[in-house]
Amino acid sequence: MHDAEPTTPPSRDELAEMYLDQLPYEPYPVQEEALLAWFTHPEGVLVCAPTGTGKTLIAEAAMFEALHTRKRAYYTTPLIALTEQKFQELQDAAERWGFSRDDVGLVTGNRRVNPDAIVLVVVAEILLNRLLHREAFDFADVSGVVMDEFHSFNDPERGIVWELSLTMLPKHVRLLLLSATVGNSGEFLGWLHKSHGRRLQLVQSTDRKVPLHFEWVGDLLLNQQLERMTEGEDEDRRTPTLLFCFNRAECWTVAEQLKGRSLLASGQQKQLAARLDEWDWKGGVGPKLRQLLLRGVGVHHAGLLPKFRRRVEELFQQKLLSVCVCTETLAAGINLPARSVVLTTLMKGPPGKKKVVDSSSAKQMFGRAGRPQFDTRGFVYALAHEDDVKIARWKEQYDQIPEDTKDPNLIRAKKNLKRKMPTRRSNVQYWNEEQFQKLVASPPGKLASRGEIPWRLLAYLLEISPDVDRLRTFVRKRLLAPNQIENAQKRLDRMLLTLWTGGYVDLEPDPPRERPVPTRPPLPEELGVIPVAPSQSGGEDDFGSGLFDDDSAAGGEDASASKEEEAPEPAPASMGSFGALLQEALESGESKTSEKKPKTTKKGDAPPSGTKADDEEPYEPHKAFPTEELPKLLLFRSVNPLYGLFATQHLGLADFAERIQILESILELPRSILPQVRVPPPEELPPGPLARGYLDQQLIERGLATQEDIDPPPREEQVQGMFRERKWALPLADKLLMLFRHEYPDVRDVRTTPVWVVGDLLHFGGDFNKYISGRDLAKQEGLIFRHLLRMVLLLGEFSQVSPPGIDHAQWRSELQELSDQLTESCRGVDPESTDKALESMQAADVVAGEGGEASDLPGVTSIAPEPGAAGAGPQGSPGGSDLESGESEV
Repeated sequence: MHDAEPTTPPSRDELAEMYLDQLPYEPYPVQEEALLAWFTHPEGVLVCAPTGTGKTLIAEAAMFEALHTRKRAYYTTPLIALTEQKFQELQDAAERWGFSRDDVGLVTGNRRVNPDAIVLVVVAEILLNRLLHREAFDFADVSGVVMDEFHSFNDPERGIVWELSLTMLPKHVRLLLLSATVGNSGEFLGWLHKSHGRRLQLVQSTDRKVPLHFEWVGDLLLNQQLERMTEGEDEDRRTPTLLFCFNRAECWTVAEQLKGRSLLASGQQKQLAARLDEWDWKGGVGPKLRQLLLRGVGVHHAGLLPKFRRRVEELFQQKLLSVCVCTETLAAGINLPARSVVLTTLMKGPPGKKKVVDSSSAKQMFGRAGRPQFDTRGFVYALAHEDDVKIARWKEQYDQIPEDTKDPNLIRAKKNLKRKMPTRRSNVQYWNEEQFQKLVASPPGKLASRGEIPWRLLAYLLEISPDVDRLRTFVRKRLLAPNQIENAQKRLDRMLLTLWTGGYVDLEPDPPRERPVPTRPPLPEELGVIPVAPSQSGGEDDFGSGLFDDDSAAGGEDASASKEEEAPEPAPASMGSFGALLQEALESGESKTSEKKPKTTKKGDAPPSGTKADDEEPYEPHKAFPTEELPKLLLFRSVNPLYGLFATQHLGLADFAERIQILESILELPRSILPQVRVPPPEELPPGPLARGYLDQQLIERGLATQEDIDPPPREEQVQGMFRERKWALPLADKLLMLFRHEYPDVRDVRTTPVWVVGDLLHFGGDFNKYISGRDLAKQEGLIFRHLLRMVLLLGEFSQVSPPGIDHAQWRSELQELSDQLTESCRGVDPESTDKALESMQAADVVAGEGGEASDLPGVTSIAPEPGAAGAGPQGSPGGSDLESGESEV
């Protein structure tokens, strides 16, 4: 065991010899070339090789060097799940090399293990946060950084994390960039040298240690294909297999089709049953999933609770499952060993607008086939649509009867076949073998700068220095075409003008017009809204007491019959006061709304966002000095900070039901689940004081909505017009977003989704399983679980700043009470994943925010603060974890 630092660290030549000597097998050519390059090149290496070519062996060499020289090294990945997997692998490697497992640490948004270790495995945002907090994190002792899955540089929402890290890393830190094959590796290295003064050696290969065999299956249905793949002895079988679908509903449909098939080898089911008996499968989708697993079929997607996903992964890795039906995000996440990959379709997208999956995604999925330690070949199968299979089979049968036959029986049979000829349907989009072969032969994607500087990162950079020209230099050095760089520079100017318009910065030179006076909502007392503090007395006012009573359910006597029939027993009296306050809000309808009109200050004709008129000269600020308002933007990590503060300014006018709607609309849920969690209509969930007393009037006055948009005619009146499309009342979240976009038209990255999950969960007394079963959400429970935990994190962010007119202690207490209830609801079904999320929040409290960086949610831009700069620091959005998954949804 290497307990003490060496007196004289070994040279790189010695390290290379030591590392190669301890390998259990001879490295194959691309590995050997990359290892030699790493130990000899002074600045580092870019390795571009297909998925499945053993790049981990190369990455471990950098960690091997760090442990022997006692110089710190970072290993970064884009996904929390992948980070945790690499952490375990590197701990095992350290022990194998004679070092302590504690020499390897982990820092993600969820966990911190051995955070002062020599080798730190981190999500990419952690590294960038530390680079931006050099006063707290010294990089003088850092020898190297490995950036795994570096093709994430191309990600339109998170790529800037990698780009900025490359910009800010000290020159003495050597780089090992590991990527799938890219189409412009030479151009990228040229850009890296020209723009950032770094010279890296390129090691590139298109060969795989385990070659892939591609096959188009046009004459077999899925069940038949899988049964064919499971025939024979182990060396002849094509399982285990990853079966990719492009949406969660299809995963379940396909898995159900396979449930009755014989897919397991002899003796495998007995082992599997014994393993399944070790876990509890009660509640939600557990019983259904267990039945599938018992037949050797796993399901893996974001709709599963994290604990179920982990179990499927474990069983598959132990070779106890023959098939794992999964969404494509598995291909970009953890590494599950598979001999083959099956694609049930090549089309991806919403109905009627599907397109062939992009080549980069396809190659990620292809690359999961073939395990270097078990297989000599990997197999990739693409299946034709079942309609085309039926047509192909019909044609084969039809062609067997000669056209010139004289046999009357054969003639009759051919006519019958002709009459029963299957055809394609007009409302279905099909794919073909040519498209599959094109995906196989398609060139790799090119690396390029994508996405824009996140608002919170921009605010933080301006806190560090008001020098805008530094930002212009960064933009000018991005890997973009000249016209794109020009557009990016203009975009930066518009962002700065937006911050100036909102009062967050003062610009120099002065903009060519006066700053418009912002419209601010009235204080609660101006509308007659009297905030009610959460009850501390217990008893009848406790949380949830009387929530949705028989005679006063959400919509009173007019409430939906289905809602009344599904309502559970009233919540227990120990749940606190928030539910009672929510009930009061629901019952009161418009009673809290004052008759007097709100006081507003109109902006006149000035462009609200600072956008220039057509006759104005281009304006370029050179300095952007923070005002006292700018630090408030740094308080929000999981929401666009401009929208976060805008929403906060309005939450004081809202009742509790409105606050829930606004907050959870920020989190976004996939479209497929929206029909089950949509906000109830006004007759069931009456508009509150924010809507009736302020937003409705503002939208009408500004010409953003009509009275009919806000109060559409009753349903029975609408259906009288034969061609009149039914109108739905604007949800509260849409109203607030419309007003925000009018105030900030240049802020284009804010999306909200009106949903009613948290309020409905309280309706079920906070019982997660009752809510899931009552709303038929078992197959989507993982999404609901993630939504609730993200709501807990969001409540923590919003508790840092109180709405105008609301006592800060009262505000924090109210949000904390709701947070505690949601936490207990989640802990009741998956305590391990819930506690991981809580660890993240606790770590943020202890170290001023080194937590919560990685999100896996498209459109969510969050930046976590770091030690040494409380409340400040950047983050890109999606990463992957048990809480988040960015899988596409149709």
